Amino acid sequence: MTPGIRCMVMRGGTSKGAYFVADELPDDADERDALLARVMGSPDPRQIDGIGGAHPLTSKVAVVSPSADSDVDVEYLFLQVGVDEASVSDRQNCGNLLAAVGQFAVERGLVTAGGEHARVRIRMVNSGSVATATFPLDAGWPTYDGTTAISGVPGTAAEVRLDFEHTAGSSCGTLLPTGSVSDVIEGVEATCIDNGMPTVVLRTADLGIVGDETPAELEANQPFTERLETIRLHAGKLMRLGDVSTTTVPKMTLVSAPRAGGSICTRTFIPHRCHDAIGVLGAVTVATAVRLPGGVGAELLQPGNDPDLVDIEHPTGTFAARVEIEDGPQGPTVGRSGIVRTARKLFDGVVYPRSAPSGDGA
Repeated sequence: MTPGIRCMVMRGGTSKGAYFVADELPDDADERDALLARVMGSPDPRQIDGIGGAHPLTSKVAVVSPSADSDVDVEYLFLQVGVDEASVSDRQNCGNLLAAVGQFAVERGLVTAGGEHARVRIRMVNSGSVATATFPLDAGWPTYDGTTAISGVPGTAAEVRLDFEHTAGSSCGTLLPTGSVSDVIEGVEATCIDNGMPTVVLRTADLGIVGDETPAELEANQPFTERLETIRLHAGKLMRLGDVSTTTVPKMTLVSAPRAGGSICTRTFIPHRCHDAIGVLGAVTVATAVRLPGGVGAELLQPGNDPDLVDIEHPTGTFAARVEIEDGPQGPTVGRSGIVRTARKLFDGVVYPRSAPSGDGA
């Protein structure tokens, strides 16, 4: 029987994942990834023999370790585990799981906190960018109860404030990796952008989509999904990501005029399943795109009283992202970005993955 591993299952934002201390996993990346695939029960569309939830949003892993950098408290590596394939990718960040990294670090003793609120500096290993998580404490321990509600999650929980630094170009090297605010890809105008998450922003009207379809309706539209994937593959090369046929980035976000009093309406593919909401860094990136002069969807944006705040509509509600944009000598630059999430500890214990098949060293 494979030995058990300490594991905490946490909801971060609108995702759910397994959180581990780095030292408690294999040092070799291939062995670690093979082990995590078995922990999640992959490859299997139901993930019936593991703790994954049979969806990319619930087949995620956070690996956390103390930081040797005096300006950072912990290092956070995000790993996306495939559901029906035995893949483990470190090609992207996850801002939703990030919402619970600070609390996990306190729970595991990686960070000592006191007072009414903890402020944990987190380096996102996938991109090298830094985020600061601020969340409430009770007698030095994270408290998860609160009155903050976010779309896509039932009930309320404690507020988690995430402030991002230097996210522009974190994966592609620059905010606009093609060098242009908009490009024409496969006959469709697109904004290819990376403010923490490589994303291709497209108008729904240009793809024959209304914009208020359900995720299931969009996924069932095979001609549409095939065209979207063709655009994604071409965009990946333009964005300096190379061959993206087997990767989870770039994400594809379709924008249309808002319908529920927000700033913009979205449908996001991650990259082949349509998100029930929108990811944290994806939301920050899309908010940036539609605020750029000439950006795809900028003409659809309905700004509110605060020009830095973009209220993004998605299939299960709204997501508010704050992005500060300034004009630089070489084009637009992004200052700070910030969002509010919630998180909750769901389970803390030991997970027992199935035994490794013959030839698998983990």
